[in-house]
Amino acid sequence: MVYPDFEVRRSIMVGDTAEAYLQRAMTILRSENVNPVVTMEFSPESAGIFSGLAEARAMLGRILPETGSEVWALNDGDAVDARELVLRVKAPFGSIGLYETALCGVLASSTGWATAARECVDAAGEIPVVSLGARHVHPNVAANMDYSSIVGGCVSCATVQGAKLAGVTPAGTMPYALPLLMTDTVRAMESFDRHIPQEVPRIVLVGAFKDDAEEALDVSRSLREKLRGVHLDTPEERGGVTSDLIKEVRSRLDHLGFRHVEIMVSGELTPDRIRRYVAEGAPVNTFGVGAYISSAAARPFRADVHEIDGRPVARRGRIPGLTENPRLARIM
Repeated sequence: MVYPDFEVRRSIMVGDTAEAYLQRAMTILRSENVNPVVTMEFSPESAGIFSGLAEARAMLGRILPETGSEVWALNDGDAVDARELVLRVKAPFGSIGLYETALCGVLASSTGWATAARECVDAAGEIPVVSLGARHVHPNVAANMDYSSIVGGCVSCATVQGAKLAGVTPAGTMPYALPLLMTDTVRAMESFDRHIPQEVPRIVLVGAFKDDAEEALDVSRSLREKLRGVHLDTPEERGGVTSDLIKEVRSRLDHLGFRHVEIMVSGELTPDRIRRYVAEGAPVNTFGVGAYISSAAARPFRADVHEIDGRPVARRGRIPGLTENPRLARIM
């Protein structure tokens, strides 16, 4: 398997993002010359869609010694149960101990995003979902979130870096600022068509100046066969995007011969709202989901040492020795 090239920041490598008690423990163990080979196991506290393995692997590739280490794991995108073993690392404790915080954090956030994405994808059925939530998270993790949304089943995402990590083409139409600055939606889309490479789909965000259906028809008349689709994102102040609005836009496009023009819908979408559109027969070609994915709660992970120099161990309440999971495969 080819893994994406995740950046591992210097702050992680030097331990600045680690919990302070881990730093103190490492200082003590180094001073006492204690560095046994341990087996550390990672598992989620709740069920979900596993993500973060590719990024964790990039980190482990930087911190583990070239010999004497083993890494076993599930794959990004696998459905996992609560407390199921998803990652096992065997290495000298001095190589792995400081990075428990970062590894748990990567897996927790990534699995949260992927799980939320899968909920939207399941709700949409056969209709594709794209992740548009990059503006709702810190830029340091926007690409990671977008990657996990693809792991969860989205067909594309907003950021260039996230799309590159996931091996897809970035999605997106245009900001409302473009037609406002160009003073006209049709003029904005005509400029888009002149200056943006042809491989980028011509999808126009409508409703900046006129009724959504009216602007959709105006742009369709201008670009005709070049136009891939229209993007409906009517603000809640104007009633939001309703199934009736989508049906009206579809009908008006069809009556004028623009059956090829697709309809993308976004705006505070959740799995429940997506299911409602589907149940009402709204003719949507693509759903764009933002905050529901980007603001998904992390799925906490726990890390436990289960062997020291081959000897089964565990804290009270845990079972000593290796946890069996036949789904694991060795990845390093």
